[in-house]
Amino acid sequence: MAGTAYWLVKLRNLFAVVMLSGIYSLIAAVLYVVMDAVDVAFTEAAVGAGISTVLMLGTLALTTDQEKVHKKPPVLALVLVLATGGVLVYGTFDMPRYGDINAPIHQHVANRYIEKSGAEVGPPNIVTSILASYRGYDTLGETAVVFTAAIGVLVIIGRSKGGVMPGSTAARRRRKDKDRAPDQPSTASSDLDEEASS
Repeated sequence: MAGTAYWLVKLRNLFAVVMLSGIYSLIAAVLYVVMDAVDVAFTEAAVGAGISTVLMLGTLALTTDQEKVHKKPPVLALVLVLATGGVLVYGTFDMPRYGDINAPIHQHVANRYIEKSGAEVGPPNIVTSILASYRGYDTLGETAVVFTAAIGVLVIIGRSKGGVMPGSTAARRRRKDKDRAPDQPSTASSDLDEEASS
């Protein structure tokens, strides 16, 4: 993963960066499977390597595949990233060791989920019971966030070069004006004349 992250920062070809980000997500999904977090691995593979890669490739098809080279290095952004990374690493020092049976997560509600989820919820799979029932609102919120993000990206990449949506009224008027003969008045100007007269 470290090598993939290094080349993500170094490369200037955005197509290669998109492919590497998908590979990074797949490697992360494999690590989640190794840590027995299959539900998180499934989400990472579907969203990180699947939907995100498709949306970024669609964006590249409408823009360019080369990153813009800046003359001055973004020092402030680099300092901010290093400070945030340092705080996150510092926060991991208080975490219990992986697999520690005395970790707080193993002393809270995990035992209740294991012992009573079958009777309280029904599905034999404990992870399904947690995601669909005990944390149902949380799962609904995550789904809404992903759906909203996908709609936002589709709206942005669906805009034409003129800054309007392809199916909007302004876009239809521009297409009509292109098909109209040069001596005929344009639809946009006639609409402005009608508004001025009213």
